[in-house]
Amino acid sequence: MTQTAALRSSAAGTRPLRTGAEFLSDLRRRKRAVIVDGEIISDPTSHPAFRQGARAVASLYDYAAAPENREVMTFPSPADGAPVLRAYQIPKTHADLRAKRVAAERWAELTFGLMGRTPDHVAGFFCGFAAKPSVFAAGGDHFARNVVAFYEHLRDTHSYVSYAIVPPQIDRSKPAHLQEDPTLYAGVVKETDAGIYVSGAQQLATGGVFCDYVHLSCIHPLRPGEEAYALSLAVPTDAEGLRLYSRRAFALNNTNAEEYPLTTRFDETDCMVVFDNVFVPWERVFAYRNLEVCMNQWWKTPAHLYGNLQAQARYATKLRFLLGLAKRMNEITGNDAAPPVQVMMGELASYASIVEGMLYSQETMATHDEEGVLWPSKTALYSVMALQSEINPKMIDIVRELTGAGMITLPSSFKDLENPATAKDIERFYRSGKTDARSRIALMRLAWDFIGTEFGNRHQQYEKFYGGASFLVKMNMFRSFDFARAGQLVDNALNLPSIDDR
Repeated sequence: MTQTAALRSSAAGTRPLRTGAEFLSDLRRRKRAVIVDGEIISDPTSHPAFRQGARAVASLYDYAAAPENREVMTFPSPADGAPVLRAYQIPKTHADLRAKRVAAERWAELTFGLMGRTPDHVAGFFCGFAAKPSVFAAGGDHFARNVVAFYEHLRDTHSYVSYAIVPPQIDRSKPAHLQEDPTLYAGVVKETDAGIYVSGAQQLATGGVFCDYVHLSCIHPLRPGEEAYALSLAVPTDAEGLRLYSRRAFALNNTNAEEYPLTTRFDETDCMVVFDNVFVPWERVFAYRNLEVCMNQWWKTPAHLYGNLQAQARYATKLRFLLGLAKRMNEITGNDAAPPVQVMMGELASYASIVEGMLYSQETMATHDEEGVLWPSKTALYSVMALQSEINPKMIDIVRELTGAGMITLPSSFKDLENPATAKDIERFYRSGKTDARSRIALMRLAWDFIGTEFGNRHQQYEKFYGGASFLVKMNMFRSFDFARAGQLVDNALNLPSIDDR
């Protein structure tokens, strides 16, 4: 929140929500170091690689701040009753959990599920951290106080946090401390009374270009000797020494919104984050040189479940968009009633419904722990996450098969419709039985941008590894499933009483 907005009202309960304009103003004001195409830029709102992505995020804030969306998108802050983003609500009841899911769906619908690390994602993780401060207290009570205080700060300022929690792929055969340079992976290099200094790199800060803070930690298991990398902390994106190396910004080269309707608007980018002797005050440190706490923050709190409740709401929305695209393409070509097409569409709908059903199951099967903290169902989450890397490419392939050559026989651009020498051919041969040429081309361009462009292929890679390598997610499922109950059925079968045939 800008200082002007924060001062607009100091009365309890009337602190304003962050608007899209304020979000963009903050992006301009907080000068960060973003590297793209060999250039270091400080203002994403003015650069063609990021400008439209920033505006897409701003639209989320505007939607949440609109009075008609207040009930769905916000809840009263426990601090003063002022409305704050629903994403920062720590759910106490199943109804609370459902409300978080509905809010996540509303935001996801604005980007068609194409922006995976919107401000509600890492917000869910900090809700989980703050719900179980005892996990952080294992490293010292002050760390527990720090994580709760930072969560409250994020909540009451409507902040946007991204995270970098995976080491770079340099030499995975060696642990961090045995790399040729011990500062290749992000870790502490100096400690003072005021705080610590961090150097090294960490990935993959999706949305990092746009966020207010970067959460640095490690979700990979760390071994004895790697204590310097067993950290959990937050730094502002404009911190001195912090650099964000963006992957190829697809919007930079595909600037025509008519030809690339998704690429131009919803490229959230992914970043390697470099920490060059970045100072972090102690109050922003939540775990320090502690292997156990660094690992337990993900699994001994509901953080991973809260964050991925949002992720699955976003993914279910994206699949619904994919189903809508496939259905519309079938309709305009007259294939919609063909039994083979209906079979394929039924298969697509089955996969999408499985994802959606397991999303709802996270709520209905949620349970309270001994401290009264509500945990979404692990089995409902991890079962669908474990199959996501298999479901997604299969669905994309089905849509490719349904469209045949439709997406690759389009004219070179809409300019062919504007040239009198070619317009008649385009209008005659690119129309369908249900729509004119321009409308059909626009739909197929939308589908191609979703499936076939560089932007579309990034999304296929993204969904394949969204929850990490599939074998890791399947191990989460293995640890979460009630094998004892299943085994009891086997014991019951083995101990069936003998049958007396007399």
